Amino acid sequence: MTYPPGDVLLTVAETAMADRLTMEAGVPGVQLMEAAGLSIARKILDLYDQGPVMVLCGPGNNGGDGFVVARHLRAAGWPVELALLGKASRLRGDAAVMARRWREEAGDKIQELSPDVLKEDHRIIVDALFGAGLDRPLQGVAADVVMRANEMPAVRVAVDVPSGLEGDSGQVARDPKTGQGSCLDADVTVTFFRRKPGHVLYPGKNLCGDIFVTDIGISPRVLDDIAPLTAINTPRAWLDHFPWPVSSGHKYNRGHAIVMSGGLAHTGAARLAATAALRIGAGLCSVVCPENAVPAHAAQLTAVMVKPLDSAETFETLLRDERLNVWCVGPANGVDQVTWFRVLRVLSHNRHAVLDADALTVFQDNPEQLFGALQQEARQAVGAQAVLTPHDGEFARLFPDLSAKQPGYNKLRSARAAAERSGAVILLKGPDTVVAAPDGRALIAENAPPTLATAGSGDVLAGLVTGLLAQGMPAFEAAAAAVWCHGAAAVRFGPGLVSEDIAAQIPAVLTDLADQVK
Repeated sequence: MTYPPGDVLLTVAETAMADRLTMEAGVPGVQLMEAAGLSIARKILDLYDQGPVMVLCGPGNNGGDGFVVARHLRAAGWPVELALLGKASRLRGDAAVMARRWREEAGDKIQELSPDVLKEDHRIIVDALFGAGLDRPLQGVAADVVMRANEMPAVRVAVDVPSGLEGDSGQVARDPKTGQGSCLDADVTVTFFRRKPGHVLYPGKNLCGDIFVTDIGISPRVLDDIAPLTAINTPRAWLDHFPWPVSSGHKYNRGHAIVMSGGLAHTGAARLAATAALRIGAGLCSVVCPENAVPAHAAQLTAVMVKPLDSAETFETLLRDERLNVWCVGPANGVDQVTWFRVLRVLSHNRHAVLDADALTVFQDNPEQLFGALQQEARQAVGAQAVLTPHDGEFARLFPDLSAKQPGYNKLRSARAAAERSGAVILLKGPDTVVAAPDGRALIAENAPPTLATAGSGDVLAGLVTGLLAQGMPAFEAAAAAVWCHGAAAVRFGPGLVSEDIAAQIPAVLTDLADQVK
């Protein structure tokens, strides 16, 4: 899959590859460093009024960028000071060249880095200590300076990423034994060519502040050689697969989605999911429920049909009906043998499936049983697809070794590993929802407002995925589209959102999407 170039996210290694390919094409590294530092200086000049600046430089290329920033701000008439971690005589390569230019052109000394170099009159602090490739926690003087900088009233501008942040994970680099770590809390981050996953995954997204991507002379053609697998989740990634209605179509060729319901006291989640499945375009949708829940559903559902489940034989009859092509199991279904049985029977009948909530938790003691059912040869032979939609807690129950509780956690890497292990598309929820496919493709959402953190929101999301799968949209694209539409609907509604409001906004969201196709 080729992602739109502007939406691509590059890992630290891929970014280094982009630099290397550019230099192999004849652009000197020192020229790239000059362009990077100049772009940051210009951004500072655009954003802020003139004032005293302190540039904090590290011993590598990030520090080299800092020397360029300092030189250009000084040339623009700004009062600039510069402090270096380590000795200037130990700098190597392009960073050494830029340190020499600073001394020659600015005619100013290089201070030794310490917390004392930060003064109350500094209006802007430029953090060029460490870049995205940092693989260890900040320690000693660097940690002390970052802590001091975070306490200052000055504006904090980070070069590439805030020092202390891991570029691939968005996590603060921490000591594996103590769990301690520190990171600059930036107001602005300026990065180059393309963003990294750490810019959009939390807590990195918050720690970066406003992010600006600048052009430093790297051709987008290098992406053809890099072949990145990660991008921002935007309609450009999946709109070509979106199942728009056609004039010759009818409801029966737009799929019949099934949502399994819990008992009488637990029916709301299924209704939320079922309504969302219809709103996103499924031709038909039915709630399958215990007999005692029929009156509750019938009293509140109109377009969604209600099918009573009075016996195991009735369940098997429904499963054999190939018109019922997608099954959503889990929302408020109960963590019990009944839910366990239903999941395995749905999978054994090779139905497309969306497994959420209780349908995941019920396998916490034996996740391999679920993965085996997902990967059985019969399902693969007919192309049956599945999407798992866990939040962090449910994810930890199925994939404890990949969970956020583990040292060195990387949400993107964990979602990918979980997709490969399970054989299903993983929709790992959160403010930075990651959708990952078994083949390594991944999309990260950045359009989810905090109002989505409300009861029942996940049930609606499961229903949106179900509705898109019912219409024949591939599982990876269906999950990604559902996540984006979910966020767009919440943004459109605004404050005061409750889960019932989300599906009601979907028609307007679809209208906006249709305008992008025209």
